[in-house]
Amino acid sequence: MPLAPLTFSNTLSASHQLIVLPKGKTLPKDAPHGDLLAAVLKRRNMKAEELAKSPVAANAADGSLVAWAMLDGEKDTFAQQVLVRKALQLLLDEQPKALAIHVSGATAQRAAELAVYGAWVNSALLPVHKKKDERKPLQKIALVGGVDKKPFDALRAQAAGNLLCRELTILPPNELTPGMYRTRVKTLAQDNGWKHEEFDMKKLRKMGAGAFVAVAQGSDPEDAAIVHLSYKHPKAKRNVALVGKGICFDTGGHNLKPSRYMHNMHEDMNGSAVALGILLAASEQKLAVNIDCWLALAQNHISPKAYKQNDIVKALNGTTIEIIHTDAEGRMVLADTLTLASRAKPDMMIDFATLTGSMATALGARYSGVFATSDELAQRAVSMGKQTGERLCAFPQDEDYEAELDSKVADIKQCTLAGEADHILATRFLKRFVEHDTPWLHVDLSSSRCDGGLGIVASEVTGFGVGWGLAMLSPA
Repeated sequence: MPLAPLTFSNTLSASHQLIVLPKGKTLPKDAPHGDLLAAVLKRRNMKAEELAKSPVAANAADGSLVAWAMLDGEKDTFAQQVLVRKALQLLLDEQPKALAIHVSGATAQRAAELAVYGAWVNSALLPVHKKKDERKPLQKIALVGGVDKKPFDALRAQAAGNLLCRELTILPPNELTPGMYRTRVKTLAQDNGWKHEEFDMKKLRKMGAGAFVAVAQGSDPEDAAIVHLSYKHPKAKRNVALVGKGICFDTGGHNLKPSRYMHNMHEDMNGSAVALGILLAASEQKLAVNIDCWLALAQNHISPKAYKQNDIVKALNGTTIEIIHTDAEGRMVLADTLTLASRAKPDMMIDFATLTGSMATALGARYSGVFATSDELAQRAVSMGKQTGERLCAFPQDEDYEAELDSKVADIKQCTLAGEADHILATRFLKRFVEHDTPWLHVDLSSSRCDGGLGIVASEVTGFGVGWGLAMLSPA
């Protein structure tokens, strides 16, 4: 998806202008359009420092639209992102061709990075299916102010990853079946030089990946697969595995979802889109890390061949699973995928999944949950969430929870019918399929969709996890 070119300028000249000032009790004497801003504040009976909470906009004498905000350097990343997004939206709502961004003072670098990244992720045209698409893309961003230019190439790559994630997630289910998804992924692999390997249903049956096959066998055609992508860097010292749940549509299976909960279930593949977004951004950034990306692509359909309650299936690692609820399909496809990924003995493994409703009940849509195999890894995950504005809450996964999954007829129950603490039980279930004591993070993406946007992203589908995942790939 094309992003508006960024230029660095000494002149503030565009039909739409964003002025980001450092927070202060008074306006800087050299603030662009300072007289106009003073008049706007007087009319609205606002103090200058209120611009750190409520950006304002007004038309200049030449007809250009100018927005002003003050960035508080003491606020956390998320709060700064929200402020800059609000200011940008005052301008982007008019779909300008060109945008000029002016930064100054102690917060200039931070303001520039937030504003440029925000402009990229909120101005690109995501897919719609209207008879006439009248939207206009942003064609140029000019940045005015003394800043270090180096970070913007990395930010551009991150924006590309975020947009890929969101583009895939919002595609309707008739345009992103597992087979269509596999074709898109193959093209991405060719374009970016990734090694590409597919484990289709025939191969998975032969391997004994019964947990994945149980879910995928209900679809016609049987176009499901586990897709393995590899990115290698000659100076890499770490090997990281990314695993993504890619359920392209989730009916719930025989335990059919009611319409209210089936709506938007084409987004149940968001975890795989997050993993792909991270892989794309890391490739464009040329990160010195080796990445193996594993995508579990399938659908959860209802059919005569679909798996049923009380079925017993054998997973790739030999564990037998008693099926309790067919709408707990995500942990089934992830089980065999985590086994494959961990057998390569990565230094760290991260899986992403829109896995449980109980996580959304626990956190709402503004945080996602994370589980880790060590306190140190959990602390780093939460810390990176604060740094990137993609906030995570760490949950326990103590061994005594697993008693709820004891089965009289198999090695483990898939879940419980009660559903209490299902996000924790799902993690305990998945842990059974991680081999070689691999350091592992499980991210339950309750914030993949948030009404009104989240952080720097204005759309409901947020791309949450791409920025955080990139930060986690950086050296500890």
